[in-house]
Amino acid sequence: MNLLDPQLLDRDDTVASREPFPFLVARGQLPDSARADLDRDFPRYPSAGFFPHEQADCGASVNGLINELTSAEVADAIGRHLGIERLGQYPTLVTICRALNRRHGTIHTDSRSKIATALLYLNESWPETSEGCLRFLARADSIEDLVIPEIRPIYGNLAAFKRCDNSFHGHLPHAGERRVIQVAWLTSDAEKQRKTRRGRFSRLFKRLFGAIDRRIGARRKNDAAHLD
Repeated sequence: MNLLDPQLLDRDDTVASREPFPFLVARGQLPDSARADLDRDFPRYPSAGFFPHEQADCGASVNGLINELTSAEVADAIGRHLGIERLGQYPTLVTICRALNRRHGTIHTDSRSKIATALLYLNESWPETSEGCLRFLARADSIEDLVIPEIRPIYGNLAAFKRCDNSFHGHLPHAGERRVIQVAWLTSDAEKQRKTRRGRFSRLFKRLFGAIDRRIGARRKNDAAHLD
């Protein structure tokens, strides 16, 4: 099963830029024929947030999609748009989100252990709201200073960026379902192992103390930031 075609990154409506940091926004990256399978096979986490990919959590189509998304062919195609040579040579960390609470999405750059990040969205639809829509930002202190129009997290939309000291991004607070597969290309295998352990601990904590996790960010301000 081939769900991703790297050539689709060059669609006429693809947006790619090197300023103020390298980023890519590509739409229509998944076939309509795969919608039902990916919906059925998407993991059903009981808690909100991003969790390390575990094959046992997912059905065959989602696991197959992740294999393609982390392949050297797809990574190198994304890297060409970001100005990163042979992106596929780096270790990958895959995390999956089914739902968020309001504390997620604060403005940040990503950690220095990340070389680049890609987000592939799988929501069948999205309400007519800006909440939860990814924003690439010009500043660390304003969620409204957008570099390009916000990216709706709907099926087949892919956003990627090179991690830089000014790769500011985030979204307005959102509570509820928001399906996305995130791939981060990392500086080392040691960083992959460290982040995986931390992600598994976070999953356990949220399973046990989900109500506390929801309360922590219930009053999050739109311009809140956590700069790495």
